[in-house]
Amino acid sequence: MDSLIVPIVNGTLVAATPLIYTALGELVAERSGVLNLGAEGMMLIGAVTAFAAAHAGYPSLSAVLAAAAAGAIASLLFAVLALTLATNQYAAGLALTILGSGLSGFLGQRYGGMAVPSIAHVQVPVLSDLPLVGAVLFGQDPMVYAALGSTALVGWFLYRTKAGLVLRVIGEAPQAAFAIGYPVIRVRYCTTAFGGAMAGLGGAYLSLAYTPLWVEDMSAGRGWIALALVVFAAWKPWRLVLGAWLFGGVSVLQLFAQGASIGVPSEALSALPYLATILVLVAISRNPRSVRLHAPHSLGQAFQPER
Repeated sequence: MDSLIVPIVNGTLVAATPLIYTALGELVAERSGVLNLGAEGMMLIGAVTAFAAAHAGYPSLSAVLAAAAAGAIASLLFAVLALTLATNQYAAGLALTILGSGLSGFLGQRYGGMAVPSIAHVQVPVLSDLPLVGAVLFGQDPMVYAALGSTALVGWFLYRTKAGLVLRVIGEAPQAAFAIGYPVIRVRYCTTAFGGAMAGLGGAYLSLAYTPLWVEDMSAGRGWIALALVVFAAWKPWRLVLGAWLFGGVSVLQLFAQGASIGVPSEALSALPYLATILVLVAISRNPRSVRLHAPHSLGQAFQPER
């Protein structure tokens, strides 16, 4: 039984990790009132940046940091359009997704089919040898643990610090926040950059750990799933992690089902994770009052300080 449970749990954690990074960044941005639909594009930019750095011989940490920087820079393009020029945030985010897909495909042409060393797993002496829990709790790669640590830090920041309170006020009532002296646009620039950096980390995990080889459009819609997870979690960090684990679990189970040759077309099995996400969103939509209570009131709305 252990031989089946451990791979499923490990696979779930690995599949969920890029979603946690990307969705956490989007959650913080949305808490400030910014809706960036470019998560998919930023993940791809982060993925190709990390892969290129690793292929050039840089250590994994440097590749991951480069991916975060690339994602942040890409998000700032969105910020200039949506925050400074006050263009439509939906259109700007979609444009960023298209840009990220095209740019990553162009830059990744030379790496097609190439592989890089995967991020090394942590092996805790004695503890990692424990039956069942050892491989699950004490044998993951560092980015899995960092994703959970980031969730705790984001939750602490949003609900236990003055800066987090200010950020939430800006998301709820930007005009009132500006009137009492808070730099609304500056804060939103910072949260947008943070969201881009986290999406870059999610992309880096895809190309350095999940599948350490370059495949065009390797995010495969995970940026959109991350956006849905934020709504599913009602803008709560730990609920977001549970949603990511749900999606990751369904992803891994469909792979095991394909391997078991259960007689269902592989295309239908591959669609299961996305079908599960749609069903969750439909279930949420049946209680729109709950979504309205938790969503920032100014989400997606342009803000221009009154002169």
